[in-house]
Amino acid sequence: MENYFYQYGLLAMFVIVATAVPIGMLVVSYLASKVSIRPHKPNQTKSTIYECGVEPIGPNKWVQFDFKYYMYALLFVIFDIETIFLFPWAIQFSKLGMFALVEMFIFVMILLVGLIYAWKVKALEWGK
Repeated sequence: MENYFYQYGLLAMFVIVATAVPIGMLVVSYLASKVSIRPHKPNQTKSTIYECGVEPIGPNKWVQFDFKYYMYALLFVIFDIETIFLFPWAIQFSKLGMFALVEMFIFVMILLVGLIYAWKVKALEWGK
């Protein structure tokens, strides 16, 4: 039972540190601006929207992005989720046995087929 509460104590310490660090950074930044350590010179250029080097022009400040950004983002999300599924499997690899190995092999092959398809339809080429 002692180990049970010890684990929750570690979790509580993690939550406290994970909350205190960003709050501490904000407080230090705020105090640094009040003591004039950090320069504060607002101007029109600093207040404009900046996204990926594209400067907004005209009264409408929303910029329409090219579809290729969304394609890369979608492919990133797919392969990022793949790694999320691979980590627990890799940790428990020795306990899961041959069935899990075959399942993961099929999973990776399906993703590999998707990557090859994206490559063939030239979804990964930037200069289209």
